[in-house]
This record gives sequence, structure tokens and C-alpha cells, in this order.
Amino acid sequence: MKESHLLQVAQYAINNGLAEEPAFAWWVPHTVKKRDRIIKAMKKQYFRIHQKYGIETPKTVQEAQALDTKTGTTFWMDAIRKEMKNCSKAFEILPEGTRIPVGHTHIKCHLIFDVKHGSLERKARYVAGGHMTAPPASITYASVVSRESVCIAFVLAALNGLEIEVADIGNAYLNAPTNEKIVITCGLEFGAQYEGRLAKIVRAQYGLKGSGQAWRSHLAKVLLEDENLGFHMCKADNDVWYRPVIKPDGTKYYEYILVYTDDILCLSMNPKSILDYLDQRFLLKPESRGQPKT
Repeated sequence: MKESHLLQVAQYAINNGLAEEPAFAWWVPHTVKKRDRIIKAMKKQYFRIHQKYGIETPKTVQEAQALDTKTGTTFWMDAIRKEMKNCSKAFEILPEGTRIPVGHTHIKCHLIFDVKHGSLERKARYVAGGHMTAPPASITYASVVSRESVCIAFVLAALNGLEIEVADIGNAYLNAPTNEKIVITCGLEFGAQYEGRLAKIVRAQYGLKGSGQAWRSHLAKVLLEDENLGFHMCKADNDVWYRPVIKPDGTKYYEYILVYTDDILCLSMNPKSILDYLDQRFLLKPESRGQPKT
């Protein structure tokens, strides 16, 4: 395990009081210090970068406001408003004057700013500081479909005359509830009326340690339990889902859904109908739908 998961094993040893044992003492401190040096260097590099594609990028909401004022535009503030509207359902804003609820951990959140390649669209992503929370007691691993399964799926589609359509689920994590008990202090990005108030995180917000696993479990539950879907999990690859159906000519075959986090690959005689139904449960990005190009 040490060879393939060096940092995870080192952190496990520290969390469980094993770092001073002979089997760990000679390499765990060195590994952790090296990790911290790399993270520190990455942080310095991040704060040194102030432009992308020749466009000045902010690091805070205040800097975004100043840049929009300087350029006479609203690009950055529009990106912030769009992101906060999308992730608003992830927060339950508490009444003014409320203290941190018992059993909850208070963490910080921040916005990450970027410029989209090609269109130069300004992007903002609100991210939770999951590094400030203790590792959850439950497993946080979230699998994705393997490359081999994708190759086999294309072969099956060719052999059975199936159509293939792909789609990307927008703001996927925010569809799933979270089991982590986290609160934050609302910043200026929430609006002047909420600034300074506490808010619970009730959905799998980006940045939390358990968000990936929470989203995968939620999507699996929908595919398995929804009476209009009724897919079964493949034992060989848990991110391949199938269900038996019949072609118009009476031939039996399987429809497949392959999942890579928030990307879906659907194989069927009529994949559009399946994705149209999923679009009612989740928001599929319209521009992402169609035949796979890569």
C-alpha cells in the first residue's frame, strides 16, 4: 500500500498514533514534510499568477469588483452571481445571531476564478475548505468507469446496432445531500443581507472530503430505485449500469449507462429518451449532449 498510496498511508499512521513505530518512523515525517513543502510552493505560485490569456484575474470578491470597475464591465460579478445562484441550494442560512450548532465544524470557503479557453468567459467556482475538517468516519472513495469498460461498450454498441449519446450533468455534486456537519460564515458573495451570518452546508459542496462519494451514491440510488429507470449495477464495473429491454422487432438486448463522475455515456436504440428523463432529475448541460467526439 505504501508504494501506491504513500501520502494516504502516512496520514493514516499519524491519525492512528503509529508514526513513532519503527516501521513508520523512518519515512513518515519526511513524507509529510515533503507534502507540506509542495503545497506551500503551489500556494505561492497560485498567488503569483494574476493573468490568464491576457486577462487580469482576481483572488477575492473585492478584487473582482475592483477589476469590473476598472474595466467598466460586469464580467466577474456576473460570474460570481451565476455561481452563487447555482450553489445556493447547498446552504441553509441560519437566523442572525445564531451560534455554531453543536457537533458542527466551522470552516472557510472561497471563490476560485478562471477564464474559459476560446470564449474568454469569466468563471467562478465556490469551494469549501475541506482540508479544515477531520477525515469522515465513513469511506469517501468514489469510483469512475474504467477505460476498458468504455471500449467494451463501444464494441457492444457496434455489434447490437445501438446509438450512443453523451451528456454532462451540471453542478452534479449539489444534487446530493451531505452527511458532514459543516457550517460557514457567509461572505460578500452571498449578498449584503446575508454577509456575516452562519450557514449550514446541506449538499455535497465542492471541496468537502465526502462530496465525491455522496454524489456517486445519490446517482446510483436514482439509477437503481427510480421505477422509470430500474438499472442494475454491473458486478465487474460498478459504474456500468444495464437493464434488459426489447427492440421493436422483438429482439432482446441491454441498454447501458456508463458514469464518469458527472459525465454519462448512454447506449440504447433510443438514448435520447433516457437522457431526457435524467434531465428531469438532474440538469444536463444542453451543449454537452450528442454523440461522443473524443
